[in-house]
Amino acid sequence: MAATGGSGRSTVAHLLATAMAPLAETVVADLSPRLSSPWPWWTADDAQAGGLAALPPDQPLSRADIRSAAAVRQAAADSHWSVLTDARAWHAAPLDLPADPAAWHQLAAAGGWQLLLADTAHPVAHDLLTARCTGLPGLTRAWCALPFTVPVLCAQPTAAGIQALQQAVMVLDAEGLPLQRTVVVFSAASDGRLPATAQAAATMLTARAAAVVQLPHDADIRTHGLAAPPSRIHGRTRQAARELASAVLAAAGEAFGEPLPDAPQPAAAPNPAPAVLDEEDPTR
Repeated sequence: MAATGGSGRSTVAHLLATAMAPLAETVVADLSPRLSSPWPWWTADDAQAGGLAALPPDQPLSRADIRSAAAVRQAAADSHWSVLTDARAWHAAPLDLPADPAAWHQLAAAGGWQLLLADTAHPVAHDLLTARCTGLPGLTRAWCALPFTVPVLCAQPTAAGIQALQQAVMVLDAEGLPLQRTVVVFSAASDGRLPATAQAAATMLTARAAAVVQLPHDADIRTHGLAAPPSRIHGRTRQAARELASAVLAAAGEAFGEPLPDAPQPAAAPNPAPAVLDEEDPTR
């Protein structure tokens, strides 16, 4: 999640999924509107995936149905991970996707995945302030309330990015949300050390958040996105992604115990009652 757009959320989700895939069955849920999301482009080579449009909310779904709707990305020679996104043509009507995070948790569990990475699209601080003013729970709080959740808060290490991040942290703290198990990620937009303002913010957040991780600038990702194979990703970027995965796992273990307990499973849909024929009139 992030305080504002352009914070590197999707890049962080992609790299984190690649690093976590060897450890757990992983799925990324793309929650951004289709025409502003990079995921349909990044997964365009998987033409067999039906995408979110193949999962009608008013019909029962099997595990095979859910799995076949997900695009598959290669993490390494012996591991892969899945993406649930809307990969239809640009002119298709927008899908009416559920906003409730519990619906996505249930979909991931029904699909048999162990780890759900949600690439959220809402601005965190705005969502929390709106929830406070309307008396509603808000999306950020609902995501944080899911079993064994580790929030990953993304920001650009620029003056505007740091200001938005600091506002978000202030609001998260005021609303009593779990900063102590939140991992903060700075996605560098250029080579070199973090600017002084970002270094100061990282120092401040180290004492309040679970971890602060810097993703280095990767010129290939900046130029070509993440549609290319993982081998195109720079070695130092892969190392930073592994550090991020370790920080997320450490935060989960510190907050919930090691090993993690089993998460609640969604209840299976009840079987319909068998039809009873009327002996006098079998058509009834």
